[in-house]
Amino acid sequence: MFFDIFNGKFGFEMSDNLGMDSDGNMMMRVGDNMAMDMDSGEMHMVSGWDDDDDNDNFGFRSSWNDDDDW
Repeated sequence: MFFDIFNGKFGFEMSDNLGMDSDGNMMMRVGDNMAMDMDSGEMHMVSGWDDDDDNDNFGFRSSWNDDDDW
């Protein structure tokens, strides 16, 4: 789930880079805290959009690297 600071609405992720806000507008993630409204082309500041590359263990962020040799 993410929060659109631009219009004060919540949305949810449908994939790594696509989401939908509470009005049904498609949003495309373009950065860590930026998303583009696919209908209007406007850029929005968002918070909380999960980045699957940084999330392991069911959404918990971890700095553990399985490739570390101990």
